[in-house]
Amino acid sequence: MSLNTTAVRIKVTLKDVKPEVMRRLVIPVTLRLDRLHLTLQAAFGWTNSHLFEFFAGEVRWGIPDPHNDYGHQPMNAGKARLCDIVQETGAKTIHYLYDFGDSWDHVIKLEKWFDNTTTEGLPLLLEAAGRCPPEDVGGAPGYAEYLDAISDPAHPEHEHMRLWGPERFDPNVIDRQALEAAVNALSGIWKPRRHKPRSK
Repeated sequence: MSLNTTAVRIKVTLKDVKPEVMRRLVIPVTLRLDRLHLTLQAAFGWTNSHLFEFFAGEVRWGIPDPHNDYGHQPMNAGKARLCDIVQETGAKTIHYLYDFGDSWDHVIKLEKWFDNTTTEGLPLLLEAAGRCPPEDVGGAPGYAEYLDAISDPAHPEHEHMRLWGPERFDPNVIDRQALEAAVNALSGIWKPRRHKPRSK
């Protein structure tokens, strides 16, 4: 990454989930991590109902909580930009953890840097594969059990799981238009503010 780098293409894959759930996006390198969180929520189709953290190596960023007694306090995601993280840690892969109960681990690979390009229209969803699991399904192991149950009418939990989750859930079918619309809705609202010249 150079001083002229303005954007990065990222590939984000949900760890330990089959069939693969993956999104490829282009985002500004100056995107704050709290806004990257919202971008990933939109791109995957999550409902933004749980806490989150980003981590690279031993360093974590999230929403600091004065009542946190879990042994660590994350750095403020609202004050850290993606480019700062890369410069400070040298990371080429960053993890995004969503929902501390289900522990959805999203592996973010920084694939390609773009220099001197406009950030108009960013973030941009380039590619999407696999439907996002239902919220609160129990993480990767619970999701595997859920898929087994809904695909087998003889499974003892079939009816319960079928009614519990979204109707006619197919892990391979995504609503690409809805995901693009959700990501596009974020485009342009996070431009750096231009300072007005002071009147003399």
